Amino acid sequence: MSTIKNHVQLIGNVGQEPTITNLESGKKVARFSVATNENYKDSKGEKQTDTNWHTIVAWGKSAEIVEQYVAKGKEVGIAGKLKTRTYTIDDGNQRYVTEVVAGEILLMGSKDNK
Repeated sequence: MSTIKNHVQLIGNVGQEPTITNLESGKKVARFSVATNENYKDSKGEKQTDTNWHTIVAWGKSAEIVEQYVAKGKEVGIAGKLKTRTYTIDDGNQRYVTEVVAGEILLMGSKDNK
């Protein structure tokens, strides 16, 4: 049962080109957004789409894969966990952000669909 604690799986399309950062430690980190769509019918029976955006963070070898193969519009599958962090902006206010830390990244679609 412990393997399903804080477990996230998403399939969606990359929203913008990933940002790759090389850290002083030599590690890489990749950040990008993924859109997931949920389709449903409203009270009038008309098809509606609800789009949610998720911030994805990939470290190490996963970041290298993202750097090489992931691009805007590409369909990807992500398995990972949710992580919430806080930071303080210049005016002293605290901000909270929840991200998906990718453990696995599955490249989907055709090979030329980059």
